[in-house]
Amino acid sequence: MQRILFICHGNICRSPMAEFVMKDLVKKAGCEAEFYIESAATSTEEIGNAVYPPARRKLAEHGIGCAGKTARQLTRADYDRFDLLIGMDDWNIRNIRAICGGDPDSKIHKLMNFTRRPGDVADPWYTRDFEATWRDVLEGCQALLQR
Repeated sequence: MQRILFICHGNICRSPMAEFVMKDLVKKAGCEAEFYIESAATSTEEIGNAVYPPARRKLAEHGIGCAGKTARQLTRADYDRFDLLIGMDDWNIRNIRAICGGDPDSKIHKLMNFTRRPGDVADPWYTRDFEATWRDVLEGCQALLQR
């Protein structure tokens, strides 16, 4: 089983979008039993909060639900629990490494680095462009699944 943890700053926009997009993709591919997928935050700012309403709406536009998801913080123990820890931008990657005490097993990656457009997933918290984030997340998750 491939255990994947998607991570962003607050776990209310990008990482839950990636979590539920990836769950949808593996379900449609008929390989749900081969994956365990979650998401988490590097910060404590949104712990316990639901997915941000515009992110929830963007997922719903594509028939993807995220009911019951609340933000949680990444822990050092997550490094051992998951095969891949996937951050959304360079700042996330730095914070993931700090929380996990480094990356001795090369588990930490940026989502867009699985695509032909390496870089950061657009951050809708600042841009309010949830469509750009949707496109990045979908492309990244599709590329990750193909891997």
